[in-house]
Amino acid sequence: MPEKPDRQETERRALYYPFHLCPERTLQRLLSEYSSVHFRDYMALQLTSMSGTTAYMDRMGDLHPELVRSGKIIQGYSVSGPLDVDAVAAVDRDLADESWRARFHRGLMEDRRFQRGLFDLSHGMRIGTTTVPGPAALLRLLEESRKLRHCTVQDLQQMSQGRLSLAEGYDYEYALALIKTAAALLYTLRLCGRHGLEAATDSAVHFQLLERTCSRDKLTLNNQCILMEDS
Repeated sequence: MPEKPDRQETERRALYYPFHLCPERTLQRLLSEYSSVHFRDYMALQLTSMSGTTAYMDRMGDLHPELVRSGKIIQGYSVSGPLDVDAVAAVDRDLADESWRARFHRGLMEDRRFQRGLFDLSHGMRIGTTTVPGPAALLRLLEESRKLRHCTVQDLQQMSQGRLSLAEGYDYEYALALIKTAAALLYTLRLCGRHGLEAATDSAVHFQLLERTCSRDKLTLNNQCILMEDS
């Protein structure tokens, strides 16, 4: 007779991070290891009462309604809106951490997928009030001086309220990328803790950043990085 599967093993549940969608082959890999895969909605951050990032309404289950009906895909976790006081403090800890910041900057330099998740460089990129060709914008964003430049959530909020010069526009875009990344990882920690989920990603940079946060803040998290071939 076949061995009875371990009950705990069959009930492992994963939260995919840091995005609200994942590649099809990542989904299939996760479904082969977990009883269900959980997805957040798109993260639209509200920086001030008058500024923020745009929300998108698509969900992973849109292409897999049968997996939603069977409970294999669980979706609808909201991570949009303003950051609360505890979230601001947590994000600022990441931004003040030299090791975290160095890994973030190295990821921008070396990982094209990490770049694309933060900056749309395929066409001209709007920097302040100027449209700059994508490759030229990237060179400025990757300047070594940005790696440890002081940055907080409050700094970004202040920049978002005024008309920015070209140089200030680059500062804003880099700060926004930092804060979106740290906030996405914070929500990963919160959702996993609240719902008893394991964290799973196919992004090595995000995995390393989250591991650094957990190590620094002495947090316990079951965190897995699934590296796909040719990714």
